[in-house]
Amino acid sequence: MKNKNIHQIVCAGVLLLALLPSFAYATNVKKADCGEKLDYATQRKFDYFFYEGEKLKNAGKYDAAFDMFSYCLEMDSTSSAALFELSMFYIQRNRPQTAVEMLKKAVANDSGNFTYRITLAGLYRNLGMYGEASSAYEELVKQYPEKSELNYYLADSFTQEGEIGKAIDAYDALESTLGMSEMLSLQKYKLYQSINQPDSAFMEIEKLAKKYPMNARYQLLMGDLHLENNELEKALACYQKAHEIDANDPRYIVSMANYYDAKGDKEAAENEIRAALTNAELDVDTKVAILSRYIQRLQQTEQGLDKANLLFLTLLDQHPEDVELKLMYGSLLLLQDKREEAKFQFQLVTEMDPSNESAWQQMLNMALKAEDVPEILRICQKCMELFPESPEYYFYLGIGYYQKEDYQKALETYQEGLKVIPKENRVLISNFYGQIGDLYYQMGNMEDTYKAYDQALKYNENNAFVLNNYSYFLTLDKKDLKKAERMAALCIKLEPNNATYLDTYAWVFFMQGNYTLAKIYIENALSKDTEKSAELVDHYGDILFMLGDKEKAVEQWKKAKEMGKESKILDEKIEKGIYIEDTEAK
Repeated sequence: MKNKNIHQIVCAGVLLLALLPSFAYATNVKKADCGEKLDYATQRKFDYFFYEGEKLKNAGKYDAAFDMFSYCLEMDSTSSAALFELSMFYIQRNRPQTAVEMLKKAVANDSGNFTYRITLAGLYRNLGMYGEASSAYEELVKQYPEKSELNYYLADSFTQEGEIGKAIDAYDALESTLGMSEMLSLQKYKLYQSINQPDSAFMEIEKLAKKYPMNARYQLLMGDLHLENNELEKALACYQKAHEIDANDPRYIVSMANYYDAKGDKEAAENEIRAALTNAELDVDTKVAILSRYIQRLQQTEQGLDKANLLFLTLLDQHPEDVELKLMYGSLLLLQDKREEAKFQFQLVTEMDPSNESAWQQMLNMALKAEDVPEILRICQKCMELFPESPEYYFYLGIGYYQKEDYQKALETYQEGLKVIPKENRVLISNFYGQIGDLYYQMGNMEDTYKAYDQALKYNENNAFVLNNYSYFLTLDKKDLKKAERMAALCIKLEPNNATYLDTYAWVFFMQGNYTLAKIYIENALSKDTEKSAELVDHYGDILFMLGDKEKAVEQWKKAKEMGKESKILDEKIEKGIYIEDTEAK
């Protein structure tokens, strides 16, 4: 089944090579870390191509460098240096699992290389493989006890893995080496809070308050902890002490507002905030900080955000030219689903400061959600003038033309957009080619459709949208069905709960005559279908018919019609009670 939702999420960035933690030392890569010694001639050849690869990489000629390092690996498949270099390229090419396998081999072949091992641990962490990351960091901590900062990464991995007790132990080990610090105590405070140990959390903040007696923040934090435990008098005492230390700390005002909220005195809470916002001695940044904290509190306690609107208007009256304030107010209105009022604030920002890209993006997001095609076109055309190096406006302008069915203009837009995408952003290039393929399909040019999809997969072999559409169109053309099956299977592997992809997989089996497997996957698709697609139901009827269940097949066809599918073929199937191939889909 072809993707109907053309609002693809564009991953405009690409995973960079900055995986090494900030403390990692520069790698001194050996010429060839081979398990078996190369003969003299091969070693010289290896050295030459390896250093050529280094030079090409440093010159920004990445494709040529990749070829050099690949050739080195052909000469010596155990070379940790070549494996390491290639793994970095596979990260850049959005193939992290290949990068992991290469780094694992590099570490296995040269276990004493700190850089390889810390990079592998960092990659595990970036990919969410926290168990593997924890194990890797634990080994590093044992072997490099002098590098105490490793405990920070170990603690973070344990935290992400859910091993909170072990994470706290790692922070304790770091603290024993570096001494007590605000960062470590606050991290432990959060962890103790997460496992419902308020007494231990309180002790961490109390330690900070004793070490930094003139820092009001820790008194406020202690007060907040007391407030969470409904110890109002103790909370008030901490807040008053904080006020004595620093009468101008904006956090005090929010804490006192929270205190009045806890007492049930909502009016006093709002008055506390309003008094701060009208205080001529406080600058606008401090006032914004106070209001932001108050809004966070309203969200956390699930109170109505509309309480903050009048407070925002108070600030806007004082600072009518502050565009950041208008952006914040617009975002708050969006949270309340007051879309027209929010749009008015963003529009004001674009008029006052046309170079403010955040306001344009907010307006574009609103137009996309509302499917307001004229507004999408207007915003994208203006942004292409203001921000000519930003490819995302070409992408969404193409979507606007697509929805207007002006396919030629959409095609020209994507072709122009390809010129401004950085060559290393392979994911975005792939998305553009995917859209180009869809456009050629709409224009009836299947040869160029497949060429565009091939280009898309060249830049990102895991582009699920393209894989799905490509495989579906192949089934409609009844060509290369094994290729269609492979691509549809990869879609399922990438997104096993996607009803559209499951339907495509079912349809591939249908076209191959494997109706039993087709039934399994279409029923799986229907169970995962949250959008209640009539197309899936129609396909289900077709599959049931081929399995000999004609009565249930007609039931599904009738159901698809009731769900809104309009098709002469569908009407004919219902009337005659037989399967008829839908040539309209081609």
